[in-house]
Amino acid sequence: MNERTVLISGGGRGIGAATARVMAAAGWNVSLGMRSPALPDWAGEVAGAVAAHRYDAADPQSATDWVAAARESFGRIDAVVANAGIMIRGTVIETSDADFDELMAVNVGAPRRLVKAAWDDLAASGRGRVIIVSSLSGKRVKSAGSGLYSVSKFAATGLAHAIRHAGFELGIRATAVCPGFVATDMGLPLAKVPAEELTSPEDLARSIAFLIELPNTSSVAEFAVNCRLEESF
Repeated sequence: MNERTVLISGGGRGIGAATARVMAAAGWNVSLGMRSPALPDWAGEVAGAVAAHRYDAADPQSATDWVAAARESFGRIDAVVANAGIMIRGTVIETSDADFDELMAVNVGAPRRLVKAAWDDLAASGRGRVIIVSSLSGKRVKSAGSGLYSVSKFAATGLAHAIRHAGFELGIRATAVCPGFVATDMGLPLAKVPAEELTSPEDLARSIAFLIELPNTSSVAEFAVNCRLEESF
């Protein structure tokens, strides 16, 4: 029960699944938050224990239930990777209030609730880690059609900074990880280029693991990753 434990939302595919595999291979206990809980086929091949629990980012009670289950299973929670998110394309003018509210609830409200539910555990570890998987869309607005999504991701990036301030004296370090196009089910249709030209989920997973393992004296507020050349990123 002394091994460190990480909670990863959106753990069933893409960035979440890749991060889970990297962390479990490094000996971490991994609790996967998934809408339809199922252990991955590699769960028995890694050093760390792997568990799956139902987690729906749109359900306010879901975070509390998941954290309680992880605590009961592993005895501690040392890191949270808030990766679950959704995309709704549209301009901020044309969008409906319902779409705006849904994006903000899932991409900002849900990570906040998850971290809040695990807060005492993260503080107790003395080196709690929080990764908010945001986006380069949370650093710049590339088009009118991506504007609605960008608003939610700007807020997610701000959430990471706010968590970093709230938890710094408790040993909690928070980072906003801001990737561009990633070769996932969400990223590939938008990029419209071959997967090999995009950042791979596995490369991003290794970056997240690196950030989690840094000591308290090496706080990284933001980590931007891009497969393309842009003026600032």
